Amino acid sequence: MSVAWETLELHTAQPFGIARWTHSVYPRTFVTFTKGGLTGRGEAAPNAFYGETRGTVEAVLPLLQDALQDPWDWQGLQGALQARMPHDHPSVKCALEMAALEWCALRAGVPVWRLLGLSAAALPESSYTVSLGELDRMRADARDAVERGHKVLKVKLGTERDEAILSALREEVPEVTLRVDANAAWTRSQARRMLDVLDAARVELLEQPLAAGDLEGHAALRAVSKVPVVADESLHHVRDVVALAGAFDGVNLKLAKLGGPLQALQALRLARAHHMQVMIGCMIESSLGISAAAHLAGLCDWADLDGALLLADDPFGGLAWQAGQLAQPAGLGWGVQRLEMQRLGSATP
Repeated sequence: MSVAWETLELHTAQPFGIARWTHSVYPRTFVTFTKGGLTGRGEAAPNAFYGETRGTVEAVLPLLQDALQDPWDWQGLQGALQARMPHDHPSVKCALEMAALEWCALRAGVPVWRLLGLSAAALPESSYTVSLGELDRMRADARDAVERGHKVLKVKLGTERDEAILSALREEVPEVTLRVDANAAWTRSQARRMLDVLDAARVELLEQPLAAGDLEGHAALRAVSKVPVVADESLHHVRDVVALAGAFDGVNLKLAKLGGPLQALQALRLARAHHMQVMIGCMIESSLGISAAAHLAGLCDWADLDGALLLADDPFGGLAWQAGQLAQPAGLGWGVQRLEMQRLGSATP
């Protein structure tokens, strides 16, 4: 029995910008758990907003790896990880949980979704992200995405020129479904001003307009908004869902920030119990991480699983995309295969 890992630097096809930053390189750490000739795999996709970097992932993995002893004891794994790191390092926990689940699915000879007792439901069409940048580039990105067959676009905002951006994109691609993600960058007054703009642009939903901790502001905005207001940065842990129910219409679940597929499934069921809508989302991740999220997508109202589509060097293949429509992964385990590629960086214990 062994746990190992390597870190690869994945690159987006072009710089990816949101209100907080713009990046082109995304270190992702791939964890393997091997026992009895079978190997389960997981992906750690750290995000500095949630206190994780490549350095923290590589420093913490040696401290957490021995929590994965019995891959069938999912409750024990969760308890051991929480005992060692109660509130931190969710992407590392996600990678270890993913590896345990895939090992069990391979042992059972089924996809992970079947191991979890989920149905092979059709997945909601994923949005494709138009990242923040110069207006001409954003218009071109939106037009190119639609020409490739994407019917749902998520627009990154969070600037003083948001109204002009949204109006220009609606003019450029008049027929597509538009979603807006401000990444917690708006003030309360700016958000109120933008509501009429969202209505005019026929926006389907508004993701995280205000600062993560401003639940009062989100509740007030929700009370007057005609579009659903969805939490992302405000949701760090499964236990946050209850507090968010009074301030948001829905939640965006990302495996890497919640600690893994089982934690996301708990958050999803808790959100449903509080009559909330659910989006399944992602970081910039390889097809391995996207496949894990896709296993839960059939339970959700919306999908935002384009992370691997934005990459120039995805190290995994096997997902069946038709523009934004992703088929339920059909292969054993996570249903993806490692591709041959140049390894740009690695760290293996």
